[in-house]
Amino acid sequence: MIQVQNLVKDFKLTRKIRKEMGEGFKNRKTLRAVNNISFTCQPGRIFALLGPNGAGKTTTLRMIATMLKPTSGTIEVGGYDCQKNPQKIREKIGFMTGQTALYDRLTPYEMVKYIADLHGIDSSVFESRKDRIFEMLKIHEFANRRIARLSSGMKQKTSIARTIIHDPDVMVFDEPTTGLDVMTSRAIIKLIRSCKDEGKTVIFSSHRMGEVNQVCDDMAIIYKGSLFFNGGLDKFKSEMTHETFEDEFINMVGEAS
Repeated sequence: MIQVQNLVKDFKLTRKIRKEMGEGFKNRKTLRAVNNISFTCQPGRIFALLGPNGAGKTTTLRMIATMLKPTSGTIEVGGYDCQKNPQKIREKIGFMTGQTALYDRLTPYEMVKYIADLHGIDSSVFESRKDRIFEMLKIHEFANRRIARLSSGMKQKTSIARTIIHDPDVMVFDEPTTGLDVMTSRAIIKLIRSCKDEGKTVIFSSHRMGEVNQVCDDMAIIYKGSLFFNGGLDKFKSEMTHETFEDEFINMVGEAS
């Protein structure tokens, strides 16, 4: 389970950044990327954090993964506080983001094996998990090719395999299908659903309303760091006043623009 309470993240603005951002930021010392948000992700359910680019999705997920410290508020993952027990959380969590680099000189097999060794996974257990993940994501055909020679879709699949090889209880996917073709996106969505079926806690971010409708049980809409909806997908559908998900989303965040 993930429990987020009154989460805030401020970033300091250097003089150079204030100048680049324009006149409106001339006298500001900080930028609030996440503004007092709260939500809960339950085991065996898929939680989607939906919002446009720059809404605060990645910042929120990076705080959950202990890669950033909150300015205020609390995050608990599997009963552990993110700031008091970061190492315990890193053992429980799998975090995938496009901003995490892969080692170009390694192959997908070597990359995933390296992560498995860091987590102390027994060789026989590793081989069994690796075969299952590689089969689901169709990685076998390029498993021994250097990562530098892979397509973006192949790299994304490798990144996901690396994320889940230690069989974490909590899965965090940051825009997992961005820039991918339909077949690769479908394979990744299938894997996310399988994590749910195994009783794992799953949270993923997206800016695609249709994708959220396909896969999530619960969702939160974030825009300019604040939440505009937090609840079940069925609840969102029942409260819609527009014909399509996209129109409902645009209307909701447009009122705050």
